[in-house]
Amino acid sequence: MTFQHWRVGWLAVVLIALTPSAWAHLGSKDVFETVDAGPYKLFVTIRPPNVIPGVATIEVRVSGAAVTGLQITPIPLTGEASKHPPSADQMKVSAQDPNFYRGGVWMMQSGSWQVRFGVDGVAGHQTASVPVPAIALSTLKMERGMGWGLAALGVFLVVSMAGTVAAAVREARLAPGVAADAGRRQRGWAAMAAALLVMGLMVWGGAKWWNVEAATYAGNVYQPMKTVASLNGDVLDLTVQGIMRDPKVSRVPSQSNRDFLADHGHLIHLYAIREPEMDAVFHLHPELVGAGDFRMSLPAMPAGEYTLYGDIVHANGFPETLVAKVNVPADKPAQALGPDDAEALPTPLSKGELGASYRLPDGYTMIWDKPATITATTPYLFHFRLVGTGGQPAGDMRPYMGMAGHAAFVKTDGTVFAHTHPEGSAAMAALDMANGPMAGMSTPTGPEVEFPYGFPTSGAYRIFIQMKHGKTIETGAFDAQVR
Repeated sequence: MTFQHWRVGWLAVVLIALTPSAWAHLGSKDVFETVDAGPYKLFVTIRPPNVIPGVATIEVRVSGAAVTGLQITPIPLTGEASKHPPSADQMKVSAQDPNFYRGGVWMMQSGSWQVRFGVDGVAGHQTASVPVPAIALSTLKMERGMGWGLAALGVFLVVSMAGTVAAAVREARLAPGVAADAGRRQRGWAAMAAALLVMGLMVWGGAKWWNVEAATYAGNVYQPMKTVASLNGDVLDLTVQGIMRDPKVSRVPSQSNRDFLADHGHLIHLYAIREPEMDAVFHLHPELVGAGDFRMSLPAMPAGEYTLYGDIVHANGFPETLVAKVNVPADKPAQALGPDDAEALPTPLSKGELGASYRLPDGYTMIWDKPATITATTPYLFHFRLVGTGGQPAGDMRPYMGMAGHAAFVKTDGTVFAHTHPEGSAAMAALDMANGPMAGMSTPTGPEVEFPYGFPTSGAYRIFIQMKHGKTIETGAFDAQVR
């Protein structure tokens, strides 16, 4: 068997999802969520497995009422299996921090899952769930060194087995100390040749089988729905093509363009960000006019090429981020912003890094209580506040589409996009499916908001924050250098 056969043959053993894709969030697969289970408060980080089946690692920091134990259970978000949960696993409390727990659960199929938390403490037993999209994103070929090592081991085993067969035919019936004659030696050589032929055929057949399995798995790797954006006058047309799969063959659920759920009031949340300077951002809400066809009249926008990031949620709770590009000409007609739409025109990236205070067009100021250092893959609660024209905390705060605020974390090279809320990065529609209606809603209690999130990779990011006071939707912009 050739080295390439070994590499492909063992591929199924080492399939790992690495490249960013457009499911849930672009390049940001981990789930960060703050949930209340009665009087218990949980700050949850779930890192979905890179392959399916696989283990999702879970970290929880508890606050509120005292907690004495945490259990976790993986359950499909929808379907008959969601009614029959497996036995719960006990999370382990940190020896250094009694408020920090770790654990892991198996996710056996691709699709929409939830992790149900059982909390024991001074207020009795309570439960809460966090939705988790789980799917393989890509594959990784075997490292060359490991491939050569396995190939050498395979050759050694085949040759050793052939030698064993030859020795058995040549000497098994001889008395101790008696040398084999010419006839026995010839039969031994013939047996070795036959054994090599048989085992070679077995190895070849095994390699073919492994290759088929690897190809089948590769066919089950998630593919984002193809999205095409076109502009006719001021009308943006966003066309989404569904992907239908045979459930008897594919382990990945179909991605329909006919089953979208409303997520805090809209079927799609579309961020349009001008590239490469990220000096214009719009949060828009096109309407669905046909199967997979979103349209809207665009507001006044600076000319240039925009990357479009559109968040949708399927009927089974699985979220996706659609990605497309559109070029906005200088002479485009324009409409007014819709009632839930927002915009900002921050300083271009090339003009220097934005600080922790952002001056808004109406004289208000948005302030980020920025950490001294930010490290990749570390969960944070990022805190923002809105200040009025007189320097006092802003008043008359209102929910923005049912939320105290919205945030978009975008890497400047376009490889990461995450649209999140004060409760976390899970879609509100999926939260409602896991915990009941209104579970994902939050209303402002003041001019301050927090977003749980962890940057997936190091590098430069721009963050867009939206808060609402009166009838005004404010959009602040901030830059972050992530170690």
